[in-house]
Amino acid sequence: MNSADRKPDDANAAVETLHQGRWLSLRRRGRWEYAERNNPGGAVIIIAVTPEDKVLFVEQYRVAVQQFTIEMPAGLVGDLAGKQNEGALLAAERELEEETGYRCGSVSFVHAGPSSSGMSSEIIAFVRAHDLVRVSDGGGDESESIVVHEVPRQQAGEWLLARAAEGYSIDPKLFAGLWFIEHAKTFR
Repeated sequence: MNSADRKPDDANAAVETLHQGRWLSLRRRGRWEYAERNNPGGAVIIIAVTPEDKVLFVEQYRVAVQQFTIEMPAGLVGDLAGKQNEGALLAAERELEEETGYRCGSVSFVHAGPSSSGMSSEIIAFVRAHDLVRVSDGGGDESESIVVHEVPRQQAGEWLLARAAEGYSIDPKLFAGLWFIEHAKTFR
């Protein structure tokens, strides 16, 4: 039996919009309620390692969890006026420079999947940034207050756990990103 034959009845139910905001919509399909991004491009997470072998992380306050978080540079795909058809790789280049102040020579696709498959339809793409050059301080756009952290790659896991012990919210996807750095050498 293939996976299409095992879909629950809810999979074929009509979709009802419970609320639509600027960036998210709340939908119901059968008994399931879930959030859906209003931009069709999803999101991108950038795995970036400097020439000095330091992993780039960003720190910012996230209202949804009411905490400062540590994340990899990331952003929405196609969320800017005039860039609705932007792909994940172009969004990654733009977001990397905006958030961290690093420009990359190239980016490559690593993996894509759901950010929280039981709660959201959002698909996130991991991309790897190559050949980084510092061009500014970063910090995000006028609506953001981002702190950039450059952490030696060999100490990154330990550094993240220390930040968690200090009360930071640590995005678990960071550990997937660190795994990709160590094990996904064919992504260039």
